[in-house]
Amino acid sequence: MALSTIVSTLDLRDGFYQILMRESDIPLTAVSTPSGMLWEWLVMPQGLTNAPATFNRCVTHLLRSVRDFAPSYFDDMFIHSRAVDGKSEVEMHKEHLRRLFALMRKHKLYANLKKCIFGASEIPVLRCLVGKNGVGPDPGKVRVINEWPTPSNVKELRQFLGLATYLCKYVSNYAGKIRPLSQLLKKDAAWVWTADCQQTFDAVKQGLTEAPILAVADQDRPFHVVCDASDFAIGRALMQHDHEGRDRVVYYQSRQLKPAERNYPVHDKELLAMKYVLATFRVYLHGSRPFVVYTDHASLRTPIKSPHISQRMARWLSFFAEYNFQVEYKPGRLNVVADALSRRPDYAMHKADANAIGVARTSTPSSSLLDDVRSAYTKDADAKQLLDYFAVPSDKSRQKLAK
Repeated sequence: MALSTIVSTLDLRDGFYQILMRESDIPLTAVSTPSGMLWEWLVMPQGLTNAPATFNRCVTHLLRSVRDFAPSYFDDMFIHSRAVDGKSEVEMHKEHLRRLFALMRKHKLYANLKKCIFGASEIPVLRCLVGKNGVGPDPGKVRVINEWPTPSNVKELRQFLGLATYLCKYVSNYAGKIRPLSQLLKKDAAWVWTADCQQTFDAVKQGLTEAPILAVADQDRPFHVVCDASDFAIGRALMQHDHEGRDRVVYYQSRQLKPAERNYPVHDKELLAMKYVLATFRVYLHGSRPFVVYTDHASLRTPIKSPHISQRMARWLSFFAEYNFQVEYKPGRLNVVADALSRRPDYAMHKADANAIGVARTSTPSSSLLDDVRSAYTKDADAKQLLDYFAVPSDKSRQKLAK
């Protein structure tokens, strides 16, 4: 749908009911009623395990000849057009709609006119708004989040984060922003709604309100990804240059590191960020043309040739071999997207303070042995002379010690 300037959407009526049941399977759908009679389904009912996959596969197969401009997702079809070969976008769109309607008439697929949208600049697609400018969050979902009251318990907080996380791809550094809230979801955490939690809660709602418009992925153009790791999170973004040469974000993604992952060395954390960027965007990157991964860790540019590597590293290297990519070094001051997604200064300061406290606690001995040794030095005549010399060194005291 990239570069398309006019779009429409169709909704199929009674989607599952348009699929006939196989005659031998009809008795398996029998339903017993209070009257004692058995009723059997002649069409595919809702609730069958394979019903969604069967319906989606059927529609995709029947409309395969028009999926270049009319892709389908279950009972929804999205028609997009742009000016081509001297024809305006409106003329192309009418032609696309005629071809689609002819196929629907041939295969007896019926649309629900009340749910159809024709000739719009943007349409709702899977709870997002997709148009010529890119992909944006559904205003209805954003409005619900903005009006969400302050949570009073873990259950309400989990409900809020569940909805907010669905829209996290529009928010830079989402994992870092919700960290104070996610700490309250831990098993043994006490529920204490602090000023920091309220500030984070308001920041998440504000971030979704001001969410940027993401670019629609264009499979005809090469992708590039940026990734970075900090001491507490990893960040990544899928990006692409548009037809005007501008660098556009297709998808933001970030997450906090697990306790075990925080113990990884810096090199392994950066590799972990690279692994997750490839896994997250696999549908875009796997099997595509060569792409570039930008990182601010220069050592990742050269392959690991050491014969002594851990099992974890061996698994990661095997995973990387599935992709056709090249690693390029980009300093942190230039790798601003991934760097911002993976780190926040306030979290880094909290972590440093915690480390300093831990070192002070473990470095201060609790035994009185040192005090006893110091006292013994002052009482011993020879040791006292040495202490006096080291306190105020002089030739006279040195000659006295030599005797």
